[in-house]
Amino acid sequence: MNFFITQNIMIHSIKIDSLTNSSVFQIGTAGIIKPLSQLYNTGGFTKPAPSIPLPGQPEGTLPPSPSQVTPPVPFVPLVGPSA
Repeated sequence: MNFFITQNIMIHSIKIDSLTNSSVFQIGTAGIIKPLSQLYNTGGFTKPAPSIPLPGQPEGTLPPSPSQVTPPVPFVPLVGPSA
């Protein structure tokens, strides 16, 4: 059985806060939404991008291993609730 649906949709204003790679934005009726993912190399890149040096690290050097990195200190001291 086939259904043919005709729609007339007028949108005066629409606001979308954010879209991600897996977002679905639909206006109207869809019987089936087929997933589609396309990845294009429009820049013709052939190797991975260089890593970004950390602040204070000279360019061209490898980033430190996780055991060498000190964890960041929060700007606000974390204190438990007082009774």
